[in-house]
Amino acid sequence: MPIFEFKCKKCGHKFEELRLSSAGFSGIKCPKCGSKQVAKEMSSFSSSIPASSEVSAPASAPRSGGCGCGGGMCGTH
Repeated sequence: MPIFEFKCKKCGHKFEELRLSSAGFSGIKCPKCGSKQVAKEMSSFSSSIPASSEVSAPASAPRSGGCGCGGGMCGTH
């Protein structure tokens, strides 16, 4: 379930709300002043790669040594 960011048009308070995107945005109230005059803000997101994931070389990269490391990524070359 995504978190959406909103800004109250009445008091300027910025807040987040966890809701299904298919549920729409009607009925959202500012938690500070109770106004229903809110605007959805543009928000950013970030992602992370788990530490256990492997780094792989592009298919076009030259291979060396026959171990498939992609030219030095495994530490044996």
